[in-house]
Amino acid sequence: MSTEVAGTLLRSPLHERHVALGAKFAAFGGWEMPLEYAGGGVIKEHTAVRTGAGVFDVSHLGKAAVLGAGAADFVNTCLTNDLGRIAAGKAQYTMCCDDTGGVVDDLIAYLFGPDDVFLVPNAANTAEVVRRLAAAAPAGITVTDEHRKYAILAVQGPGSVDVLTKLGLPTELEYMSFQASPEVVVCRTGYTGEHGYELVIPWDKAGATWDALIDAGVQPCGLGARDTLRTEMGYPLHGQDLSLEITPVQARAGWAVGWSKPAFWGRDALLAEKAEGPRRSLRGLELTGRGIPRGHMQVYAGERLVGETTSGTFSPTKKVGVALALLDTAAGLTDGDVVEVDIRGRRTEARIVKPPFVQTSVR
Repeated sequence: MSTEVAGTLLRSPLHERHVALGAKFAAFGGWEMPLEYAGGGVIKEHTAVRTGAGVFDVSHLGKAAVLGAGAADFVNTCLTNDLGRIAAGKAQYTMCCDDTGGVVDDLIAYLFGPDDVFLVPNAANTAEVVRRLAAAAPAGITVTDEHRKYAILAVQGPGSVDVLTKLGLPTELEYMSFQASPEVVVCRTGYTGEHGYELVIPWDKAGATWDALIDAGVQPCGLGARDTLRTEMGYPLHGQDLSLEITPVQARAGWAVGWSKPAFWGRDALLAEKAEGPRRSLRGLELTGRGIPRGHMQVYAGERLVGETTSGTFSPTKKVGVALALLDTAAGLTDGDVVEVDIRGRRTEARIVKPPFVQTSVR
């Protein structure tokens, strides 16, 4: 599995297939990944997922195995969410925090059993998540970085059921549940808000599955469409909407914290922040004027600076600009209030709304 590429960027096992499809590449999390494809572009790829089916190569996402007697209990003392809430065969969104409550990473935990947990962190944070878990692991529990042992393909959209059925893969799965075989793990998860699946496949077997999906007419999609789709749903991106400086409480992601658990990293800091109330809160903004918001744009209420955007894009579905923004809680702003976003020196009105910005039937 070659990772030779300009500079130090790593490559997916499907890299040459992306080249053949005319992909435009971008660096992301230390990897060279498709941004969009020739003959498609972000809007076409985005629309394919909202109306049919698209496939993303997200093999840059991390993979780590935590194995040994009591592995699930160990992970539960480290990560925020409560693995005790789910049974084997289920997956769970969770976070790895530091002692201050800052988010080292947000990730998905696959619970195979009490002694077997598989983690999917973000690409750039995988080594740090593995390092922290390995340093804390008791004797008999191993934490292994399997970043390049598996590829991950995300098949997303209302047509995803038909596509996977044609490939002979299981589709009758509850949201956040998975079915595993030696050839593939199929999980009812995704980052688009549409009905979809993520396929975890051995690295050297990914090509055949990708080829079958493309042959079935599924639209290949890049990270550009992945970003517009997740922003329409208000899903956070680590490094922008979650970070060591942005806690789960500030990001309004307290639903992914097992508050009643006796132990997890950052517990004391997060409980204190929750009790006191965060000084800022992540809110959705929908522009009522023209313009495309991006991250780190200032937000005003009248002449008062009340925060800044963390993510922003043009919504291909709604045909307006949408953004996530950290707003000062002291400003007393609520859903429906009007603010202004400073877009390259010009203030544009926006309405505070509760994400998602578009309605889907993901559940």
